[in-house]
Amino acid sequence: MHIFALKRDSSNHVLTMINSRNLLLPLLLLLILALSSTPAHAADGDSTINSGDTAWMLTSTALVLFMMIPGLSLFYAGLVKSRNALSIFMQCFALTCIMSLVWFVCGYSLSFSGEGGFMGNFQKMFLNGVTPDSTRADCPAIPELLHFAYQMMFFMITPGLFIGAFAERMKFSAIMVFSILWSLLVYVPCCYGVWHKAGAFLGLTGVIDLAGGIVVHITAGVAALVACIVVGPRKGFPGTPFLPHNLPLTITGAGMLWVGWFGFNGGSQLHANGAAAMTVVVTHLSACTASIVWAGIEWLRNGKPSALGIATGSIAGLAAITPASGTVGPMGAVCIGAVAAALCWFACAKLKALFKYDDSLDVFGVHGVGGFVGTILLAVFGSKSFAGGLGDFAIGQQLRTQFLAALYTIILSGVVSFVLLKLIGATIGLRVKPQQEDEGLDLADHGENAYND
Repeated sequence: MHIFALKRDSSNHVLTMINSRNLLLPLLLLLILALSSTPAHAADGDSTINSGDTAWMLTSTALVLFMMIPGLSLFYAGLVKSRNALSIFMQCFALTCIMSLVWFVCGYSLSFSGEGGFMGNFQKMFLNGVTPDSTRADCPAIPELLHFAYQMMFFMITPGLFIGAFAERMKFSAIMVFSILWSLLVYVPCCYGVWHKAGAFLGLTGVIDLAGGIVVHITAGVAALVACIVVGPRKGFPGTPFLPHNLPLTITGAGMLWVGWFGFNGGSQLHANGAAAMTVVVTHLSACTASIVWAGIEWLRNGKPSALGIATGSIAGLAAITPASGTVGPMGAVCIGAVAAALCWFACAKLKALFKYDDSLDVFGVHGVGGFVGTILLAVFGSKSFAGGLGDFAIGQQLRTQFLAALYTIILSGVVSFVLLKLIGATIGLRVKPQQEDEGLDLADHGENAYND
């Protein structure tokens, strides 16, 4: 009551002064208003920081974090058995924390500093030399601290993707060690070449990957395939059916991932402009198309479209459009979404059964295959010779570049993943004991239950 009275008294006092002949206060108010409407600049006066771009990138950073916790956590947790649901939440939460600290210590510096051939240097360890006024030459419109934070989200979520391949059977400690070492030896070189050196990747030039088809999805997808083979299948695979314990959790998580993907792809433009708007549009259209195509395939084959199928299709479309979202137009996005849905469905429904590898949550089939599809097809649908394409390149030459970049990434991630897993297996061990697998990782690794009666 006193606060409201004080506000009324203050307002009356201000009105009295303004209505008086004293012109100083109105002029002062106009001056403050004029200064507040000018673009924000850093204290040194030389900054090109743009407040609109900065606001969009702050939002995009939050959206990508939202993809990991809670989006991916919910999506994966609903797909496993109830006795393993909490372990998925724990893995995603722990990776968010640990990988962010690794990024702060050396990941950012190795990914975004120096001019070496394979990865950067330690110049910016612990954010050395990075101040609130710092900017990068390749994105001067936003503070470098914001670039650090945004890229940290990608570093964090990439190992979060591959935990679904060996869900319900790999030791928590082994997952953390593998994720840290893999990220420094696989993610960092890919990020450094594709993004820091603008497509100068492992001897190639002109590699296109706006938001992570190569850096995120192919790397994680291949690691997932290798890991699920090295760790071995779940007990009872393939004879025992492994049904999701809570599909509403999974559908909710898929929706959160979809929303977050606007920041994942749209934020990768690093500006709040028409290019970012186009990226958001094509991201959405690809996801919509892939969802419908996946559901349609199930409908034709099984007589009924499933909720799990339409949700999985959306993730396939989102993964596939990720590398191409800065290059293709709306029609290209629809084409990529349709092709990705068909090929990812085949990988999940047929390829896995044919080769009998237990990719628990179809990480390779969705992210690996989807990322590969988008990385290759952007050379076709992203060319200006295709309706709506934005890329000024020859299709044949770009196809070769994209294919070689994808191939090099597959080899790098596959070899490093295999070696690391073997070393970890020989030291701390990869897999929980059979009785722990039976009781569930919630109890075995964390001493808790997701559900208590």
